[in-house]
Amino acid sequence: MTATARGYLELTRLHKPLMGNTLMVWPCAWGLTIAAREVSLPLREYAEKLAAFSVGAMLLHSAACVLNDICDVDFDRQVERTKDRPLPAGKVSMVGAWILCLAFLAPVLYMISYAHPPSRYMTLLGIFPLHALYPLMKRWTWWPQAWLGLAFNWGIPVAWSAITGRLPSLPVWVLFVGGVCWTIVYDTIYACQDREDDRRAGIKSCALLFGEYVREILAVLVAVLLASLVYAGYLLNQGLGFAILSCGGTLLHTIWQLATWDEANLKDHRAKFESNGLVGIVIWLGQLYDYVQSITDVTV
Repeated sequence: MTATARGYLELTRLHKPLMGNTLMVWPCAWGLTIAAREVSLPLREYAEKLAAFSVGAMLLHSAACVLNDICDVDFDRQVERTKDRPLPAGKVSMVGAWILCLAFLAPVLYMISYAHPPSRYMTLLGIFPLHALYPLMKRWTWWPQAWLGLAFNWGIPVAWSAITGRLPSLPVWVLFVGGVCWTIVYDTIYACQDREDDRRAGIKSCALLFGEYVREILAVLVAVLLASLVYAGYLLNQGLGFAILSCGGTLLHTIWQLATWDEANLKDHRAKFESNGLVGIVIWLGQLYDYVQSITDVTV
């Protein structure tokens, strides 16, 4: 692979570990799975929808990463961790980055043209303003991680509407709130590795806003995540799988994460960030168990 080709690959983040690249996929899987259980969607159709949403989420995630690097090129030059990224290092051109961004976004727009009207319009809202404006939030607000949470978890209501053909109900929004808190937690941990550089560059983040109380505030957000899971599960009449895997697994992982997070070790910030892919998996597995159990009961 040439240096230029490698540079364009790095813009999409597809060269990084899989877990970190799936953080936008799992909320789609959550919304899809609870909707599939709601309408007793056949398993084969569910698998097809899951594959389509996974591909769409990965494409949109890569397009958003390219856009983020385009907007942040001047900031990235001032941060030790990002100064060697393709654009600030001059490995790729700005024109090429825009073409790459549009190339990843085009198939997403094509895919949503076949969606139900509610989910089609909601997906467009997810693209703009949620994903499109995220790079600017670190200039405008101390809460860019919260905006990222809105963008990354928008797949929950979108997937629900795509399967049911209806606007999201209360439990869907409760689960969405939990997802937003989850994103704030893992992205704040990630942002903590850049605190000093961000302060000098004038970049705003929850990592700087929370200051010395970052672990305590993240613990509160974890509590909201867990409460949202429990309440959404109750409203949706979820079963044993959701209770043990989704709620129990998330509880164990988040306790481990905050208890073992070493703020002095910059490598641990990235490791904890990437480990959150496991949270996405365990929440989905609990929902999947209950969904499969429900359609099995119907066919018996």
